[in-house]
Amino acid sequence: MRANIKSLLVTSIALASFAGLTGTASAADPHGQWVRPSTGTQISFYACGGKLCAKIVAVKDEARKSTIGTVIVKGMTKSGDNKWEGDLLNTDDGKIYSGVATLEGPTALNLKGCVAGGLICRGETWTKVK
Repeated sequence: MRANIKSLLVTSIALASFAGLTGTASAADPHGQWVRPSTGTQISFYACGGKLCAKIVAVKDEARKSTIGTVIVKGMTKSGDNKWEGDLLNTDDGKIYSGVATLEGPTALNLKGCVAGGLICRGETWTKVK
């Protein structure tokens, strides 16, 4: 009887720990405001029709002020755990690339644009602001 209680207690603790870990992992979310480290540009990621969208909400460089409000992601679809794929507008050259957003953690989002069927990609990891 004592062994069964001990076994039940160990199992309960293990399940509670596992639930805590999965709860933390699922708390990571791409929605919110992120900053691009190379330019200081801030982007707001939000839900749009069950997909992921993003627009520029603030810029560090005054020369880029006209890009505020520009939608750079129009409907990325979830393609895996913490991964979304879809078109990505590069405001530097005005071109649309095949984009991939990968949530690397609760405060790290890697956003990259690709050409040639995904053979050549460039991007960087952004930091969550709020």
